[in-house]
This record gives sequence, structure tokens and C-alpha cells, in this order.
Amino acid sequence: MSRLTLKENLKKYTGIESCPIRNIVAGFSGKWSILILCVLAENPSTRFNEIGKAIPDISSKVLSETLKNLESDGLISRTLYAEVPPRTEYSLTALGQSLMPHLESLIGWAAENFHSISENRQRSRHGRQQK
Repeated sequence: MSRLTLKENLKKYTGIESCPIRNIVAGFSGKWSILILCVLAENPSTRFNEIGKAIPDISSKVLSETLKNLESDGLISRTLYAEVPPRTEYSLTALGQSLMPHLESLIGWAAENFHSISENRQRSRHGRQQK
């Protein structure tokens, strides 16, 4: 991998409209988005309340907002069934499915390094408390 100069990096990352990290990755990199994508990858055609039960510490408001954002990015689809009461299901789109192998790699890395990172955080907190 070639190293970019500082000037090249600044050009690459400071262009708000053209930076893929700011415009694409940031949209699904929050803790809730990734968890929702994982739930939908494992449970196709999932209802709102089922997603909420799978992620019990997310509020309904945040779940709703996150689902709307993922849908607007084209990563998930929303299907409304004309029933009484109405039923809405969410599922990954082809674009969302194409993202999952990359997220699975990241999740695998996180699982492999969870213990080490947790220990580092504890040491860091302990060091700050002693100062």
C-alpha cells in the first residue's frame, strides 16, 4: 500500500462531498446500524418489534430513525402489508447483502481482539483515575 503525502490525505478526506468515509461508511458505521444489519442478515423479513427485541437497549425512536436512514441508503427495504393491523417487514437489499461480508470480517476481528481491547480500556481508565 502506497503512502500518501499529508497534502494528498487532506485533499482525499477534507472534501466533504467526495469523501467515501464521511458520506458512505459513516452512514452505517454507528453501533445501531451495524447491529440492525446483522439482525436482518440472520433473519430475513423481520418486523420492527422483532428487531427491537433482538436489540433491547435501542429506543423505538432511534430504531425507527436508523431503519429510515438504512432504507434511504438502499441497504434495507421496507415492505408494508395491507392487513389489519398493518404489518411492516424489513430485509436487506442486494446492496445490503453485498456489505455483509465486509461487516462480518470486521465483526470477526472485533471478536478476536475483544479481550485485548477490553483490557487496554481498563488499563487506560485505571491510569486516568490515578492521576
